[in-house]
Amino acid sequence: MSETSTHRKAVRLEATNHEGSLLGKNVSPAKFEAGKDSGFAFADILFAIDLNNEIVLGDAFPDWRGNLYDIQMVPDMATMVEWKPGLDSVIGDYWLKDGTPVPICPRNLVRKLVARLADHGYGATVAVEIEATLFEEPVQEARARGYRDLTPLGGSTGATYHLARSNDWVAYMEAVVDRLDQVGITWEAWTDEAAPGQTELNLAPTDPVRLGDSWARTRQVMREVAHELGHTVSFMAKPTAGFGQGAHINISLRSDGVNRFYAEDGPSELMRHAVGGLLATMEGNTSIAFPQITSYRRLVDLTGPPTTVSWGVNNKTAAVRAITGHPKYSRLEYRLPGADVNPYLALAGVLAGVLAGIERRIEPPQEVTDMAWCLPESCGVRRIPDTMSKAGAALDADPLLREYLGDEFVDFWVASRRWEWMEFHTKGGDPFAELSAWESQRYFEFP
Repeated sequence: MSETSTHRKAVRLEATNHEGSLLGKNVSPAKFEAGKDSGFAFADILFAIDLNNEIVLGDAFPDWRGNLYDIQMVPDMATMVEWKPGLDSVIGDYWLKDGTPVPICPRNLVRKLVARLADHGYGATVAVEIEATLFEEPVQEARARGYRDLTPLGGSTGATYHLARSNDWVAYMEAVVDRLDQVGITWEAWTDEAAPGQTELNLAPTDPVRLGDSWARTRQVMREVAHELGHTVSFMAKPTAGFGQGAHINISLRSDGVNRFYAEDGPSELMRHAVGGLLATMEGNTSIAFPQITSYRRLVDLTGPPTTVSWGVNNKTAAVRAITGHPKYSRLEYRLPGADVNPYLALAGVLAGVLAGIERRIEPPQEVTDMAWCLPESCGVRRIPDTMSKAGAALDADPLLREYLGDEFVDFWVASRRWEWMEFHTKGGDPFAELSAWESQRYFEFP
């Protein structure tokens, strides 16, 4: 972990909004010292601003029917790092005036579910595979082109694991991991991915709150390095009309230092129940894992993302892949989320599913041992909701996710997705295009 600055000029306060964008502000050292315990006032309307900076009021968050109070961003001092010489940064949570957590704050949701898991004696270990696409052009040129017809960094050939990448692509990734080392984010591997210009960066397993922090900050690092080197990076689910990009989450549960997902003969009973909960909540969780219009354009059979509510042992075509047979590495890979997901909300959705399965001892459906794509409905395997409206309706009607994530969050999130759908269909989005100009303008740089 990096040390804080010895010649501090400012402190950057950081937290995500519901879209997953890292928001915040810089304060002077004196201001920070005065407010680090009590918190810093932020307008709660930050959760009501969409990706086009329009204010969306009148939905389910009670304060937005009243006086639009400030909320307090309270820094978590364990996250304090020197971001660069003279600038420290710290991540925090949002609290109401009465001292209770803001129920729609993504980081608070993760903290709440981690605590509930701890009540059962379990701690979750999670990791993520971050995918992103790099382009040669600086962001100013990308903007001028409407984020279209850009040149993939490293050449136009996409081929996973190839080491014959040009030096510009390698230099970018080396600069990224150097910065991660400097700010104390532990990474495990990086490589090119299936599409031209695409990369995958693996963060090391850790606890869910810390992983959410590292995931959000890693996207910030990747953007800052791209700007410094005169390139552009995008976490859109599909930044071009070609390949999409995801964010697989790996999870295991431990108690007394032992991986409880391990059993000699395959999935342990605990792992089986976790799978049952993840599949029982998958259709509702799709709304969270696929937050934007473009997210659903990835759902094409045989192209990588899961398209069915399915699981299987070491089955990469299923939505949940069970890795079994090893006392240390037995885990579940939740393959649903896209690269554009809010890190904290993605983790909260997974934890909610796991908890539901454990507490209700939910048995999973039959394992898929063949290819899980293109399965006919007669197989009894459901399709993942393929539109924002279908996924939102599934979340709205899911009693399990309402219990674990809370009615206030679910109502707020469903309302925000209805707003996003309406913006797309009334302001230039083309549902019949492979990727519309409206989507590139709205999602390329955010979240």
